[in-house]
Amino acid sequence: MSGPRPVLVVTSLHDPTADVVINELHGRDVPVVRLDSGDFPASLSLEAEITEHGLRGRLLTPSRTADLANVRALYYRRPSGFAFPHLDEQDAQFAVTQARYGLGGVLASLPDCLYVNHPHRIGDAEFKPAGLAAAAKAGFLLPPTLITSSPDAARLFIKRHGSVIYEPLWNPVYLVGGVSSVVKVAEVAEADITDDVAGTAHLFQERVPKVADVRATVIGGDVFCIRIDSDLLDWRTDYSRLTYTVVEAPPGIRPALHRYMRGFGLVFGAFDFAVGEDGRWWFLECNPSGQWHWLETETGLPMTAALADLLERTP
Repeated sequence: MSGPRPVLVVTSLHDPTADVVINELHGRDVPVVRLDSGDFPASLSLEAEITEHGLRGRLLTPSRTADLANVRALYYRRPSGFAFPHLDEQDAQFAVTQARYGLGGVLASLPDCLYVNHPHRIGDAEFKPAGLAAAAKAGFLLPPTLITSSPDAARLFIKRHGSVIYEPLWNPVYLVGGVSSVVKVAEVAEADITDDVAGTAHLFQERVPKVADVRATVIGGDVFCIRIDSDLLDWRTDYSRLTYTVVEAPPGIRPALHRYMRGFGLVFGAFDFAVGEDGRWWFLECNPSGQWHWLETETGLPMTAALADLLERTP
């Protein structure tokens, strides 16, 4: 694409959050090339050369062409996976790996491109143990946490801490009666622990006596903190029971947010905190690809504008 440097938006076809950001960029006359890596190679093609001057080439969609050496920023959301249904299992596996390391490797190597976020940094930050360790290093309060495959260790941890919750280290989608479902965060007792715990890794955490939750969304240098009130252990299980209030972060939280972000090389992050009875914020997790636009709708905070500023690389 000649002329002004475009923003690449890498996401699935149906992504209303990306739609909002793209509309904002269009309103600013910033060119956008939207693509889903899962469309490769059916309706997305790649031509890339590694030269003495660096990476050169282009990406072609049915309606756009992007000069790989001229991309302003890449907004990496939630693209669909590569699929080769016309191939047998072995050939499909080979094709998927070539696409991942070929197209994926090119998208991860664009010169002078701002990544929001870089897909490799997203991958690093999605490992919950790494995120918890980084949070402790950044200076956040963390509930006592155990990651184990030992039933005895799990029972001892619950006995020591009393009120303990279990949460998955990663939440794959399960089909239950044909309906997509996930493993929910739940309180567990010592009697709930069976020898099946030895079958894989599990995360147990002391339950924080909380009065509310906070979602802190970091977009570049901007921080948007929203208190979420409900009577739920996990507020994400029923959005109809939530109320929202814009709040200021307590002293020390904003610097810790930015330390955490720098540690992973992120420029966007959706942080979740539990607010204790004494008002202190307890770190729960950071999602480097978290949802955020519904919070702008609920509160009026200018989050779309902040993200467009970042992608536009507005000083």
